[in-house]
Amino acid sequence: MVQLSRFGDIMNRERVIIKTSFIGIIFNIILVIFKLIVGILSNSIAIILDAVNNLTDAISEVATIIGTKLANKSPDRKHPFGHGRIEYFTSIIIATFIIIAGILAMKESITKIIVPDSVDYSVLSLIVIGVAVISKFIFGKLVKKVGIKIESHSLIAVGVDALMDSVLSLTTLIAGILNILFNLNIEGYLGVAISLFIIKSGISIFKSAMDIMIGMRFDKTLTDKIKKEIISYKEVLNVCDLSLHNYGPNKTVGTVHIEIDCDTVASKIHTLTRSISASIYDKYGIFMTIGIYASNTDGKSKEIKGYLNKILKEYDYIKQLHGFYIDYDTNNIYFDLIIDFGCNNKVDIKDIIISKMKLKYSSFNYNVIIDDDISD
Repeated sequence: MVQLSRFGDIMNRERVIIKTSFIGIIFNIILVIFKLIVGILSNSIAIILDAVNNLTDAISEVATIIGTKLANKSPDRKHPFGHGRIEYFTSIIIATFIIIAGILAMKESITKIIVPDSVDYSVLSLIVIGVAVISKFIFGKLVKKVGIKIESHSLIAVGVDALMDSVLSLTTLIAGILNILFNLNIEGYLGVAISLFIIKSGISIFKSAMDIMIGMRFDKTLTDKIKKEIISYKEVLNVCDLSLHNYGPNKTVGTVHIEIDCDTVASKIHTLTRSISASIYDKYGIFMTIGIYASNTDGKSKEIKGYLNKILKEYDYIKQLHGFYIDYDTNNIYFDLIIDFGCNNKVDIKDIIISKMKLKYSSFNYNVIIDDDISD
């Protein structure tokens, strides 16, 4: 995920979201008016529900505008990482509106099945619905494309919802054609199908926003690029413990550990970590804090580490060894193990590994940390 980290980019992103949302509000209000007129004149619950669905879209876009303005407030003492996550709350609000609309539509549709009314479609009403299908599809594609480009989850949600609305309107059009040609009244049943579709859409958007707020694993493509960038520095022997935290589309902070030769002096470490942090920020807009692991490069240390690696190959759950360092002055060996989330006996495995190491290298104390598998 490429971050829009500079002030100008953030302001431009806000303008694009607000402009797109205003266009969506006007567009949906026009559809609401036309569909309500057609729905009332033809006594079609499907068309009326379609109009209600467009009204919830307009309300969702109002929420998007408000959420975007609030999300771009400057950081303050209480919220030092900014307010960017408000955008995800906006998506949840949009999803809630969609789910409520779906439930109300379901109630009305079931009533229509139990007590059916006659429906009177006209050619004009079908033309209006047909135009709505085409325009809503085009609008949905464009909004989704803009949302992906500027990484706006709210706009993506609105775009996806609009695309699904075009499908729903298409089913209404088909119902109208069947009514005119064969005098079939499937309004209530079609309304139930539309309702289920609306509810499913809302739940999907809700879940997507909640996943981000809870904290998701970052895309492997991004983490691979960051690790490749860091390991390109000749002083870096290994990259580990990469952790990224999303505070909104414009704010990602992270931490990472690098292994360097244990004899590297502090002045070189200072220059190295500052250079890496600047590079990661310039390329990805990520504020990266870098920790240091000292690494032994002598022959004896390589022998002991090699023996440890041989033991670790016996355990499929162990994904990585890092932070290996031997303090010969105190006879302490330090290392971290990344163990897969599927392992239920991590502590037992750690104890077994330590006991196996002690069989051959009994003079050392072992300080082992178990890390979670938080990034690829």
